[in-house]
Amino acid sequence: MASLTARATLHASARASASPRSGGVGTARNAGPHGLHPGSRRRHRHDATAAPGASASAVDLAAELRADFPILEQDIPETGKRLVYLDSAASSQKPSAVIDAHRDYYMMINANVHRGVHYLSGKATDAYEEARVKVAKFVNAKSDREIVFTRNASEAINLVAYTWGMANLGPGDEVVVSVLEHHSNLVPWQLVCEKTGATLRHVGLKKDNSGIDVDELSAVMAEGRVKLVATAHVSNVLGCELDVSAVATLAKKHGAKVLLDACQSVPHMPVDVQTLGVDWIVASGHKMCGPTGIGFLWGTAEALESMPPWMGGGEMIQDVYMDRSTYAPPPARFEAGTPAIGEAIALGRACDYLTEVGMDRVHSFEKEIGGILYDKLSAVNDVTIYGPTPAQGRASLAAFNVAGLHANDVCTLLDQAGVATRSGHHCTQPLHRYLGVPATARASLYLYNTPGEVDALVESLTDTISFFREINGM
Repeated sequence: MASLTARATLHASARASASPRSGGVGTARNAGPHGLHPGSRRRHRHDATAAPGASASAVDLAAELRADFPILEQDIPETGKRLVYLDSAASSQKPSAVIDAHRDYYMMINANVHRGVHYLSGKATDAYEEARVKVAKFVNAKSDREIVFTRNASEAINLVAYTWGMANLGPGDEVVVSVLEHHSNLVPWQLVCEKTGATLRHVGLKKDNSGIDVDELSAVMAEGRVKLVATAHVSNVLGCELDVSAVATLAKKHGAKVLLDACQSVPHMPVDVQTLGVDWIVASGHKMCGPTGIGFLWGTAEALESMPPWMGGGEMIQDVYMDRSTYAPPPARFEAGTPAIGEAIALGRACDYLTEVGMDRVHSFEKEIGGILYDKLSAVNDVTIYGPTPAQGRASLAAFNVAGLHANDVCTLLDQAGVATRSGHHCTQPLHRYLGVPATARASLYLYNTPGEVDALVESLTDTISFFREINGM
């Protein structure tokens, strides 16, 4: 592998060799209010509106929505390269409507929610609870009372672990996860199993690494000790989609509950919690066009009612005495203290935005552009992509490696070309050990990415590989 100590030389060489691409992404909004110099938008940019051989439908949605995301209309200061943002699996960009909703809360109705009788408190409370209704509708919950606002998906999983888990797990019980889990859906169960005496087990992948081995899961569950299956709906590395129906059917057969990490599914496809057959799902606002600092837990009414309080404080109580307290019903029971009001309101607006676009349309677009990404990356020599093929079904992301190169070095040079990807283990160290690699590079797309940006990635990756081969004499 190329030495990381050569990074300063690589940076300098990349800056010196960087050549601006021509083309356009359409007319950009005036970026002055967003802190970007308006004139910078007319300089060098990747051709982000079209690519040779790309079908019109793969261009249309991104071209239609592009102007809603002002952050994308900027150049990298050091090189003048137009930003190509391919890191949406880590965090999506935010449309102006969501940014405006967050700002408007603080400018127009900033006040604490619930209990206040004054005008601003009433307006803030209405907007906050309306956001809960919007999230509930977005995932087709039966009631907004099934939506609990949390700081993020990690907190939502910990909430279930330290309420339901602590109350229902004990020696002889088992929790089952898979080898592809994000650390957020693994570490909480390690901690709770250690505290309760329950056993944490995991299942592996299919032989082609295209998803978890449901047959192995079935065999584990047939032993009769599993109380909970906690797994990802869509892998943030492999891009594979879980057969939720099969897992939910197994769980029901053996009397187990299911928690679904939906961080990589809720932003990208229609998710209907009434048909999934699971007990809880968790999702993060910042991955679905919303702000950071807000996520949500959906649970069935039965599951939420069975969970005792976790954090104590204001809002989550019914009556408080010096020696005891009684507690509010869900969701208030799990929302102690002043919540992230502005963030919840902005998340509600993000749900509006995605609903207006249409989640069927988003999913169709991402399948198409995800296929373009896979096909074009696969055509680059020495590149290995992990996970299923598009024909098997995969999300619009690709975790990959280049033979003989470290993912960090690859992504560093891509960044110098203006292409933002992510390198490392993506909070899935066990999965990377399973795959036998220390790290991967990952390009992940969303509804604002274009075929032209996929071309920019492939062109820059090809240049990067050539650069390393030259300096290493390969």
